[in-house]
Amino acid sequence: MKLIVSFLIVIFGLIQGPNPKVMKESNFPVSEYIVKSVDKPITIDGNWDKPEWQEVEAASIALHMGPEPEKFIPKTQVKLRYDKDNIYGIFKVEDNYVRCLVQEVNGAVSKDSCVEFFFAPDSDEPLKYFNLEINCSGVPLFHYVTVPRKEFKVLKPEEIKQIEIAHTMPDKVDPEITQPVTWYIEFKVPLAVLKKHRNITNPAPGVTWKANFYKVAAKTSNPHYYTWNEVINPRPDFHLPKYFGKITFQ
Repeated sequence: MKLIVSFLIVIFGLIQGPNPKVMKESNFPVSEYIVKSVDKPITIDGNWDKPEWQEVEAASIALHMGPEPEKFIPKTQVKLRYDKDNIYGIFKVEDNYVRCLVQEVNGAVSKDSCVEFFFAPDSDEPLKYFNLEINCSGVPLFHYVTVPRKEFKVLKPEEIKQIEIAHTMPDKVDPEITQPVTWYIEFKVPLAVLKKHRNITNPAPGVTWKANFYKVAAKTSNPHYYTWNEVINPRPDFHLPKYFGKITFQ
């Protein structure tokens, strides 16, 4: 009788699958990126090689969620800098199977070849964050999120126009590029735009924000979901701020 009960328990467990509440421990330490100040405003032109970016290290967006892509693994790097008024960033993507159709601001840009910067600028509330998503044609989506996927504000087009973005790919990429290509996204986010939606901890030496960076291409022929700081979840989901890493201003 005991053998029958044990057998049924095992079979039931296989049918049910793993308990989603029991998650594996992280295999990686929490990522930290040091954000260095800059003395004068950075010209937003998509140039990875200019002195302001050559002076700082890059972070790699190399941890995948879900199955690895079948055709090609992109190599994505990102750098940040700051001054008293702005956060600056630049992405470099060594890619393939690149596609970009979305052309409306706050559209579903993550379906395209896309990079993303999620960040919580109030050190006292690390689970409330902005998500800035930019496809390879430079089209942004920008939200402020208080409860992931439930409560968020869509920033207005006139606010998003204050964010400078430079891109190196055409305004539309269709048909899909099926050979190696390197593309760049550079941006400047004024702190004043953030302050319209919440209090922020102003960047200064020693200040830390929680953040994560992502590379996604959900509806290309080579779909993938890559993160900077590890996200532990059964399926791809970037809206899990408890898995944000740290960006520390210097």
